[in-house]
Amino acid sequence: MTEIRVPTLGESVTEATIGRWFKKAGDAVAVDEPLVELETDKVTIEVPAPSAGTLGEIVAKDGETVAVGALLGQIKDGAAGAAAKPAAAPAKPAPAAQASSSAAASSAAAASKAPPNEAPLAPSVRKISAESGIDAATVPGSGKDGRVTKGDMLAAIEKAASGEERVKMTRLRQTIARRLKDVQNTAAMLTTFNEVDMSHIMAMRSQYKDVFEKKHGSKLGFMGFFTKACVQALKDVPAVNAEIDGTDLIYKNYYHIGVAVGTDRGLVVPVVRDCDHKSIAEIEKSIADLGRRARDGQLKIDEMQGGTFTITNGGIYGSLMSTPILNAPQSGILGMHKIQERPVAIAGKLEIRPMMYLALSYDHRVIDGKDAVTFLVRVKENLEDPARLVLDL
Repeated sequence: MTEIRVPTLGESVTEATIGRWFKKAGDAVAVDEPLVELETDKVTIEVPAPSAGTLGEIVAKDGETVAVGALLGQIKDGAAGAAAKPAAAPAKPAPAAQASSSAAASSAAAASKAPPNEAPLAPSVRKISAESGIDAATVPGSGKDGRVTKGDMLAAIEKAASGEERVKMTRLRQTIARRLKDVQNTAAMLTTFNEVDMSHIMAMRSQYKDVFEKKHGSKLGFMGFFTKACVQALKDVPAVNAEIDGTDLIYKNYYHIGVAVGTDRGLVVPVVRDCDHKSIAEIEKSIADLGRRARDGQLKIDEMQGGTFTITNGGIYGSLMSTPILNAPQSGILGMHKIQERPVAIAGKLEIRPMMYLALSYDHRVIDGKDAVTFLVRVKENLEDPARLVLDL
């Protein structure tokens, strides 16, 4: 027997919830084949089979919470050889009389153990079932011995008519809800806005996107420009890259930028590290890789830790303006939005330009209004004049 146990889940993560088993007891498994999905506060992890064989007892069922090192189940090693033995030596046929008596005994036992809902239904229950189309067998009974009553049927009809469905929140969704509310209760959160003319960035992207993809094997998006623009602004306004710790302020002299990614399981924020030392091409590659693995549920926990500032892009969903919530313990988060052509006054003339609203949410305990506005203006200037990013101005 080989034991299947909960692996180490990462720093500060001590437990997980069983999402689902990919195999049933008795199924054959191969080495490293995914067996069970674990949901933690931050990521979903697949636990592979430590050996080949047949899945034996499943100790931890779907939905249960398990600690690091806890027993999940067992694998019967060499099950293929063991399965061949019964085929080589079939059991001797039992005498007819013995078979007959065994069948009778089995029938009697089955009858005595028949579930209560197989008992004859009351006429009122049958009538309601026929009129409503609700199968009485699917309704939990509250009557004697678990029988379905008229009241049970009426309650089932009312529940079906309400159009509601109660679903247990995933562990990730619970964590997201708790952390966002904690931020609102703790930080003195405020949002300042500006808008950026995307003409130059869009022209540069259009001119070089094919050459860029051919050379670097990655598409040229907007996130690389925005990340570099934010890093330059963070250097100019260090308070936005700081965090509060008790009565101390911790100023970060490194630039690990979190990029919010929406997945089927919820929002996750992988971190692109040392962005001040990376080129736009390297940043684009990192974001593409992290985004893909985030959507596939393949991120590691340490890839979502240690960020100093976050960028979120609601524009990909069509958002025109929003007030993003801080990603604690960070003190700032930049919200990107939809690019929309709008009339803008340029040198006394009205022109149509591709404009984007920017939103900076920040912790007013750490960042003064002047610093917040200055930071956002620096981001705007860097994006409207991309040469500043290249020349490090």
